[in-house]
Amino acid sequence: MKADRIIPVLRIFDYKKTKEFYVDWLGFEIVWEHYFDKNTPVYMEVKRENIIFHLSEHHGDGTPGTRVSVWGEGVPEYHKELIDKKYKYNRPGLEKTFYGAVSFTVIDPFGNKITFEEEYNEEKHKDLQLYSHD
Repeated sequence: MKADRIIPVLRIFDYKKTKEFYVDWLGFEIVWEHYFDKNTPVYMEVKRENIIFHLSEHHGDGTPGTRVSVWGEGVPEYHKELIDKKYKYNRPGLEKTFYGAVSFTVIDPFGNKITFEEEYNEEKHKDLQLYSHD
């Protein structure tokens, strides 16, 4: 089987905090929202470039504290973009991992952890200020 895309479903509890974190800080856009009726939980899709998450207030759609790893290119630049926004609740460090990645982890208001990772390249990343657990 070849997958076309994988879309994690992350549990959320507060629409305003969700929008502040995913849209205002991480730079995702809301693609769509669904409510079964008035005054019911939201189920939504957010997207930034080719990264897609489904976010759900529905009980049973996920567990707070889920961890997602997103691999790609431009991780140091994205990290700088986020740090420059000076978000009050999250200021992640840029790390060189033991498995050869440049990465940083953000924690949403509901305890979900998203790690953005790029394969470490000595030439490309030599001037970055990284912390390491090596």
